[in-house]
Amino acid sequence: MFSIVCVYNDGEILRKYLKKSLNFQTVPYELILVDNTENEFASAAKALNHGASKATGEYLMFIHQDVDLKSETWIEDTLKKLKLMPDLGIAGVAGKSEDRKGIISNVKQGSPPKLAGINQITESTRVQTLDECLLIIPKIVYQELKFDEDTCTGWHLYGVDYCLSVKKKGLSGLRSTHRTIPFITGPIFLQ
Repeated sequence: MFSIVCVYNDGEILRKYLKKSLNFQTVPYELILVDNTENEFASAAKALNHGASKATGEYLMFIHQDVDLKSETWIEDTLKKLKLMPDLGIAGVAGKSEDRKGIISNVKQGSPPKLAGINQITESTRVQTLDECLLIIPKIVYQELKFDEDTCTGWHLYGVDYCLSVKKKGLSGLRSTHRTIPFITGPIFLQ
């Protein structure tokens, strides 16, 4: 089961995109919303760690408020793919590779929707780092390595830092540079 952690600062955007797409999912999930409309949290790392401390699922999905999963079976399909990767360290839907120029992703954004990256994929793909729009971390990995609140004091690059920290710590399931950080290839849409 997924524990879905979302830090939000705009309830309307949250309802219009993420919550709407979650309402139709075909499998159970746990939704942990971290309200930052009053700027209680100074950084994404602090807010996400706060939300993750409440998680009970096998996988933690950290997701932005403006994501629409675009499929009623997105969570179910993703869980099936993750089960085939027992040594998973971290997964996501957009990232950068040392081998390719540009963003690797099937994410669409804007109105009308346009691809966010120049490199579309059809299967799990090797990358060095992942974008923060959607990250999936097995709970067992997260328990060993939380988001770094000292290094990541703002709202950007916490996913990049996490990917590089997983590699540096040599956690089982590291999938970076010499190994793989897989993408979940199902379509999503970002506002």
